Amino acid sequence: MSLFGAMNTSISGLNAQSAAFGNISDNVANSQTVGYKEINTSFIDYLTVSNATQNVSGSVDAKPDYLNNVQGTLAQSQDPLAMAITGQGFFPVSNATSTSGNVTTFSTTQAYTRAGDFQMNAQGFLVNSAGQYLNGWPVNSTTGVVDRNAMAPIQVTQTVYNPVATSSISLSANLPATPSTGTPVSSQVTVYDGLGTAHTVTLNWTQNATNDWTVSINVPDDTTSAARGTADVQFGTTSGNPVSDGTVGALGTPTGSVTTTSFAANSPATINFTANFGQGPQAIALNLGNFGASTGLTQYAGTTYALHGISQDGVPPGNFSSITTASSGDISVNYDNGQSRTIARVPLVTFASPDSLQRQNGQEFTATLASGNPITQDAGTNGAGSLVIGSVEGSNVDIAQEFSKLIVAQQAYSANTKLVTTADQLMTETINMKQ
Repeated sequence: MSLFGAMNTSISGLNAQSAAFGNISDNVANSQTVGYKEINTSFIDYLTVSNATQNVSGSVDAKPDYLNNVQGTLAQSQDPLAMAITGQGFFPVSNATSTSGNVTTFSTTQAYTRAGDFQMNAQGFLVNSAGQYLNGWPVNSTTGVVDRNAMAPIQVTQTVYNPVATSSISLSANLPATPSTGTPVSSQVTVYDGLGTAHTVTLNWTQNATNDWTVSINVPDDTTSAARGTADVQFGTTSGNPVSDGTVGALGTPTGSVTTTSFAANSPATINFTANFGQGPQAIALNLGNFGASTGLTQYAGTTYALHGISQDGVPPGNFSSITTASSGDISVNYDNGQSRTIARVPLVTFASPDSLQRQNGQEFTATLASGNPITQDAGTNGAGSLVIGSVEGSNVDIAQEFSKLIVAQQAYSANTKLVTTADQLMTETINMKQ
């Protein structure tokens, strides 16, 4: 009985070492695979009889020991859409079941991966080298609000950026308290109509008296009249309001299409006018900062006009240029007019027991009862890890360690074969005793 037991035990040892050899082969073969997670081998002893007076040889079994939560080496990538995770999170991905024309349908099974070598395919989806589609939360391009209740494959539509008509101009400048005689004081800014066509607005400043100026607003392209109107701007105590010297204290005596706001401490000082570029009246607000504040328009010592900044909120039409990713997980579409829109945010998914995830093809995992439910959250929160943009996570396999394990497995396998042949010889000797 012990000879047969010894042979059975040795054969189980051969099977176990074969399984270990297979895991080592997997690891070595995937040592350069993006996002691959190493598989170790655990050996389990199974008893037949074992007590104080007797021990009958049993068997050994090999079980895979997954290392899904061990970080691989991060390496920079030339792919601007590549992402790597430093931490315990996974990318949520989907698999396509069919593609007909420009319509792609996806499997309902949610999958996860650490392979972040994403690129944009012909349909505008972000797909990694294993063909998995990156999922994300949609972002409202107008409000910037992230919808965390919906998650779907991220698709970039290469549409144009619609023009936005100018509704506001912000001026930051200092009018000279003692301007040079005959020196014009003016500013120009480009604004846009509803079709995205550029037009010029000129602000001409004339000093009436100390701390008292008149601004004339001219729009040469206006279809009704280039001169849109004027307004008086008074500074300091000359305005009759309790403001600091050099700050806007009052706006008044508007003409033409111009209207002004009334004084209220620290409230916006705004001159409003209308322009018509052929699409009807377009209301534009000229923001001079706040009443009594030293931001926006001021009048301090000097003889020359100092323009610190002038901007407006209109936008010309733009064509698709590129897409970029941010460490927050935001996916943004960039346009050649200098504008960008955030269309989605990539969340990270964590598990209570990531080593218990079910492995699938292409460095992909699916959830199991043992792994726990997926927890979806923003990058950089609750242990999900941070995103590293422009990098990929390599395999977590250590080649030197694998070759050490290979030598051990080979010697163990050889030892078990020797035990099998020895047991066979002993049984042969036992049978030959009858002759």
